[in-house]
Amino acid sequence: MLFAQDPIQIPVLPDSVPSPKEEWQMLKSLPVDELLDRMVNGLVSLAINLAIAILVFYVGRYIINKIYRVISGILLRRKVDASLSTFVLSLVRMLLYFILIVTVIGILGIETSSFIAIFASAGVAIGMALSGTLQNFAGGVLILLLKPYRIGDYIEAQGYAGTVREIQIFHTIISTPDNKQIIIPNGGLSTGSVNNYSRADYRRVDWSVGISYGDSVDVARKTILDILASDDRVVKGTLEDDRDRREAIRAAAALENPDDRPETDDIAQPKRSLWSKMFHRKVKTKIQSWQEEQAEKVRKLLPKTDGDAKVFVESLGDSAVVLKVRAWTRNEDYWGVFYSINERIYNELPEAGVSFPFPQMDVHLDGRLGKTID
Repeated sequence: MLFAQDPIQIPVLPDSVPSPKEEWQMLKSLPVDELLDRMVNGLVSLAINLAIAILVFYVGRYIINKIYRVISGILLRRKVDASLSTFVLSLVRMLLYFILIVTVIGILGIETSSFIAIFASAGVAIGMALSGTLQNFAGGVLILLLKPYRIGDYIEAQGYAGTVREIQIFHTIISTPDNKQIIIPNGGLSTGSVNNYSRADYRRVDWSVGISYGDSVDVARKTILDILASDDRVVKGTLEDDRDRREAIRAAAALENPDDRPETDDIAQPKRSLWSKMFHRKVKTKIQSWQEEQAEKVRKLLPKTDGDAKVFVESLGDSAVVLKVRAWTRNEDYWGVFYSINERIYNELPEAGVSFPFPQMDVHLDGRLGKTID
């Protein structure tokens, strides 16, 4: 059996959005009671939206401050550089406030797509105008995060060598040995090669010593090795054994003199509850033990580095037999060992009967040069 159904009413949409003038004419044609009802409903809706927007703004500001404090505490506990901490906190706060303002504007009923489009176009224009500056900015962020070098390291980059004095967002300032302040943009430092002399804890020291032809290489080698063996700063054995020995000496000294231990800055640490302190200490201990275990596994897989001093003949020069001397020392003792051993080689090799030759040239005269030519 078929039943009659009512026809479906399809709403007819207007062909176009009415203009403000047409809306005004429509409002003028409305009765006063209906006009007042519309005004009251509009005001009530506006008041509700305004109240919600104010509430969202204050709640959002409270949440932003909480997030700011949490991130600040994390950066403080991790002992992140002050420049990086300031930059990260400022960036996070600006981003969160931008999201909050856009949300509040959307609650008030204002179209937010136009604001986002304006900000996007302005960002593209500023990015194209400041492409080089933004590259340096991005390079500074990478340097502060990845830390290929730190303040106090001696580096060589972009044709300059010196000690890092400041790491800023756009450039790095290094000080050369003759106290020149060199400002290098971070863009090239983040994408180019950087030789960091301070990164490793041990460095090899090289000398080239020329002895006269006819002098004994064995005597010169024994004398130089005795000079190196008498200096406590020169490594004997492998680098790993020397590192363990120094760590043991440092630990024993710390046990004998507990007052000399470096104090932790408890004032700068945020206050925690007793349970939080115990949990943090337990997690930190587990992480440290896991890191030590992994480092020990890697250390066992790698071959040990031979740190014994070596002396061998490098070349037979025009005026001298050139000996190459190699030894290992701690990074902080590099220049002291280099200059002191250089001086001792000069003073003690002649005492062992080994001489240093001067550049010389042998000239042979032919007797026929004295003949007269008819």
